[in-house]
Amino acid sequence: MLSTGQDMISLMKTLWPINRSITGKGLRKTLRIIQEYIPDLELHEVKSGTKVLDWEVPDEWEIKAAYLKNPEGKLIADFKLNNLHVLGYSTAVDAELSLDELLPHLYSLPEQPEAIPYVTSYYQRNWGFCIEDSVKQNLTPGIYKAHIEAQHFKGSLTYGELLIKGKSDKEVLISTYCCHPSMANNELSGPCVAVALAQWLSQQSDLKYSYRFVFAPETIGAATVLEKNRTHLVDKVIAAFNLTCVGDERTWSLMPSRLRDTYTDKIARHALKYYVSAYDEYSWNDRGSDERMYCSPLINLPMVSVMRSKYGTYPEYHTSLDKMGEVVTGEGLEASLRMHQKMIEILEHDCVPMSLIYGEPQLGRRGLYPMISKKGSSDLARNRLNLISYADGNHSLLDIAEKCEVAFEELLPEVELLEKHNILAINNFNSVLN
Repeated sequence: MLSTGQDMISLMKTLWPINRSITGKGLRKTLRIIQEYIPDLELHEVKSGTKVLDWEVPDEWEIKAAYLKNPEGKLIADFKLNNLHVLGYSTAVDAELSLDELLPHLYSLPEQPEAIPYVTSYYQRNWGFCIEDSVKQNLTPGIYKAHIEAQHFKGSLTYGELLIKGKSDKEVLISTYCCHPSMANNELSGPCVAVALAQWLSQQSDLKYSYRFVFAPETIGAATVLEKNRTHLVDKVIAAFNLTCVGDERTWSLMPSRLRDTYTDKIARHALKYYVSAYDEYSWNDRGSDERMYCSPLINLPMVSVMRSKYGTYPEYHTSLDKMGEVVTGEGLEASLRMHQKMIEILEHDCVPMSLIYGEPQLGRRGLYPMISKKGSSDLARNRLNLISYADGNHSLLDIAEKCEVAFEELLPEVELLEKHNILAINNFNSVLN
């Protein structure tokens, strides 16, 4: 059971060395390890060449070894030492080249000279190595040995899916990706928090909604899931979360849905407003993860990403500097798990309260208001009075919490108390979505 940040770090350490990509053995191995933590996770295989939305499932990619040696025979790059050293989806090569011939196949970051960049070429065949710019700048003329043992072949794309059933067939979609090699925040933080969240949900009794978890390669995996389940998801999903970049301790970030005002957007903004000190909200124009698929115009699933440092904004992003212990911490992972638990608790407990009494009820004779009236006597019952005032059957409890400017959880005991005294009735929970 992953209940703490250190539990999630332990899983991350297990997954760290695996060379993942959008297809292949690394992706499959990662999902099978995750399956050990959530045994009900179903693995699906979709054949290479399958049309998925406007995309096509690519061939599998398998790499066994790769290295680059300088004219003196010294290793410049070695796949065994760091799986970021090879261009993702690189074709095979076994050649001796001059420096001029080699340079077009070398990728580095001049602005981060000690970082190995993460670079891919999924949909155009190419080969290459990724190295520190400090190394690249010291290369001298001569003959270099480039060797990559890799192959592309017809196979399949693998993704995992878990459905935790609740009372309603309405679903909450929680999606994360597992297709990048060894990077902590941009890659492994999402799956690790998703596993912990799935385990926690599996232990909850009386769930109102059903929860669908998807573990898939980014972009092409989301397209594949939508090709298979688009009609069902559009009909059933009432909230959706993309789990990515949830492991550091820096700022909190919100990537809203394309429509910006969905039910999920409201939940996310409320949770961030009341449970953390500050957060940065981004524009849809800043998107860059699976929300691009799930929120696209003809699909419009209400997906948001509640992150720590947003992808693309922190210096270690898509480089070898994105490490456990330096970027991602147990504390960061645990805080993200708690945040997503808070948002799910809002989902589960939201309702539509309806007043049963004409006018403002006399709370004093019910023991719900001070019987001695003096300056400030109403302060202790302010949330109670405001809740009753807004309980017209047209506002959800989340709406009312926003209007009352209090955290959602502060109103939960008030609802229970007022229902017990027959002052409020609680409407069918699905009406909150209409």
